[in-house]
Amino acid sequence: MRFVSKCLMNGIIVIPLLMWFTEATFLGALLAAVVLCAIAYLVGDQIILRMSNNSIATIADAVLTFVYLWIVSTLADWSLSFTELLVITAAVAVVEIIFHRQLGTWDRPARA
Repeated sequence: MRFVSKCLMNGIIVIPLLMWFTEATFLGALLAAVVLCAIAYLVGDQIILRMSNNSIATIADAVLTFVYLWIVSTLADWSLSFTELLVITAAVAVVEIIFHRQLGTWDRPARA
């Protein structure tokens, strides 16, 4: 459920922005977003967030997003500028802050 939630939250941001800023097809943007989500979930949420806090995990996810999308856009020959890459990264960082807070509420027991 958490992974699906993360993919939906990030996908709503990453897919349309990649399609708007680049020549990515829906399928290409979807694939890039799902792989990014899987890597970020494993590294950012399962390792870094458990060992640190929301701020550090969000920064790690933002750096990961920037580097990953830069590599993918280079390999796919998408015309993603530095500014466009920063816009996507900032939007994902905001979503990650919300997602990490949501994780905290999922882990807390319900009040009676």
